Amino acid sequence: MTAVYINSAACISVQDTLNENFFENLQPAGAGQVLKAIEPVYKEFIPPAMIRRMSKTVKMSSVASSYALKEAGVENPDAIIVGTGMGCSQDSEKFLKNVLDNNEEFLTPTYFIQSTHNTVAGQIALGLQCHAYNFTYVNSSSSLEFSMLDAKLQVTDGEAEHVLVGSTDEQTERTMGLYELNKTIKKQEDLPVDYLSSTTNGVVWGEGASFFVLSKEKKDSSYARLKDIKITNRLDLEETQSFIEDFLAENNLTFNEVDAVILGFSGDAESDVYYTKAMDRFTDSVLLYYKHLSGEFNTASGFSTFMACRILKKQEIPEVMRINEVKKEGVKNILLYNHLGGNDHSLALLERV
Repeated sequence: MTAVYINSAACISVQDTLNENFFENLQPAGAGQVLKAIEPVYKEFIPPAMIRRMSKTVKMSSVASSYALKEAGVENPDAIIVGTGMGCSQDSEKFLKNVLDNNEEFLTPTYFIQSTHNTVAGQIALGLQCHAYNFTYVNSSSSLEFSMLDAKLQVTDGEAEHVLVGSTDEQTERTMGLYELNKTIKKQEDLPVDYLSSTTNGVVWGEGASFFVLSKEKKDSSYARLKDIKITNRLDLEETQSFIEDFLAENNLTFNEVDAVILGFSGDAESDVYYTKAMDRFTDSVLLYYKHLSGEFNTASGFSTFMACRILKKQEIPEVMRINEVKKEGVKNILLYNHLGGNDHSLALLERV
């Protein structure tokens, strides 16, 4: 089967991930219930007249995708694939507010047109004048993984040479208020969060955009080889280890042969038990976590994929991500395991090039 390589990785997140030296400056996010992304100066990348009409997720994605394409040396990709859980929720909320405020009359269509989930992929294509395959996946916490899987198939089937793949999600005031009411977001009195041994339910919510260029061509600057992805919507707790074991076996690996595992501990006691269950078998692996750096959101796995790419390329592991004290002379492969609230479990295997 044709190998698929990740030739660039760009991320806008709660951390200053557009800064080349961010690796040394990673800081656990504060004690707030909601974490805001560190945004770039958009006017350096987007014409001011366009900025006013763009929601936050479109702006973040436009910049992150620009970084990814530039790093990969690709002017126009053969496909654009974006994964998002919430889409352009800012414009959705604005449209619904207009509906209520105007008694469903005399509505301008702009917010409605820009509220669709595929707005991000469409805006990127418009900016690039790219008429190639353009697709958006909306599959909760596995949206990026479905996008990566599609891109991998595009490359291996010879349909595309360079695919721009991304994930993005933004926060909105109304939705965050609803998340507080239904206890998705942690109560103020449960902060700060003990991510690895939390006894309370709920999460700290984040946001961000991560973009990658996947290609069949390996470069000296390539980050990693995307070996495989596996996704399941539902998983019983007792099936966790066999789910991972079967995936590793399909890739001729055992638990002991995985150099590093990045787990999506979110501080939600009810659903983090899946990660605890998974950890038990990785006795010889470097165990890492990341949502204390990014916050939880539908496409938080974009941040972990970005970090995995950096770890494989730099052969360095940030101390702030470590769960255990296992040391490795080199990191050849990394397994990423993520879910959201116990649903939509995904595994991704990246290999050093």
